[in-house]
Amino acid sequence: MTLFERLAVALRADEPVALASRLDGPNAGAKLLVDRHGSAGDLGSPGLNYAVAAEARALLEVGRTETRTFGTDGQPIGDDARIFIQSFAPQPDMYIFGAIDFSRAMARMGKYLGYRVTVADARPIFATKARVPDADQIVVAWPDEFLQSARVDARTVVIVLTHDVKFDIPLLQVALRTDAGFIGAMGSRGTHANRIRALREAGITEAQLGRISAPIGLDIGAQTPEETAVSIAAEIIAVRTGRKGGRLRDGSLPVHPQPDEAAGAVR
Repeated sequence: MTLFERLAVALRADEPVALASRLDGPNAGAKLLVDRHGSAGDLGSPGLNYAVAAEARALLEVGRTETRTFGTDGQPIGDDARIFIQSFAPQPDMYIFGAIDFSRAMARMGKYLGYRVTVADARPIFATKARVPDADQIVVAWPDEFLQSARVDARTVVIVLTHDVKFDIPLLQVALRTDAGFIGAMGSRGTHANRIRALREAGITEAQLGRISAPIGLDIGAQTPEETAVSIAAEIIAVRTGRKGGRLRDGSLPVHPQPDEAAGAVR
């Protein structure tokens, strides 16, 4: 199967796929295709192929098309190779439940990360554009009822900020039946322990409970809504990329993906 035949197959199946094209240099016009199966094509060097494939996967996560520059062998610093990466994927969804002060900051952060942000709250007085101006959509509805009919896939982020059992428990029951890639809930450890008890009583399994990130966010000492949004965003990225979070200086993994750890070797 040729590269373009593989592209056509992915497009017909409505599967996320990216096509990277080299814009300059002796290999101008060279292409690399990246899909859920791996990568195909050659941009001029193995290192460049790996680096562009990793960048393409990141862009696919947020449905963005960009031109990026790399060193000759894929180094992140350098402008020897300009690569146009075209993503064929819908923008992922971030659903924020609860139109509270933290929602304003989280909606802004979600937009910055490339998500289509929807804020849902059953209380009309709170669910307003004035309260959450950066949201793409404001919905006045019971959270669980809204999520039952919402578009959800493996790139979807569900953030529960309602901090109220009458909303949280039905909503999490629905969320845990979806393919959402991240499900997080705000609240203290005590609040979450009460949630867990109620969810167990409702028949939620231990494996399902393990999908909930709560208390939500990485432990960076966040206090303000803006700091909390940074903490949550960092956890979303860490979960998506399979990293543990923490300080880079204390870790041992490479800062940037290496050929042997990039998902789907070029072939």
